[in-house]
Amino acid sequence: MALGFGVLRLSSDAFWRMTLRELAAAARGAGGRSASGDPPGRDALAALMRAHPDA
Repeated sequence: MALGFGVLRLSSDAFWRMTLRELAAAARGAGGRSASGDPPGRDALAALMRAHPDA
């Protein structure tokens, strides 16, 4: 609700009518991220897996 009303400045009606998918896209847009970013490549994924291994 803080995102919808405070950051996105949606009306109550617009906020409650949004789907979760629409809210997520709006949140990505508010954060300056593209809605269709490319997934990480093989090397980037391997580096993330080394940095954050499963227990």
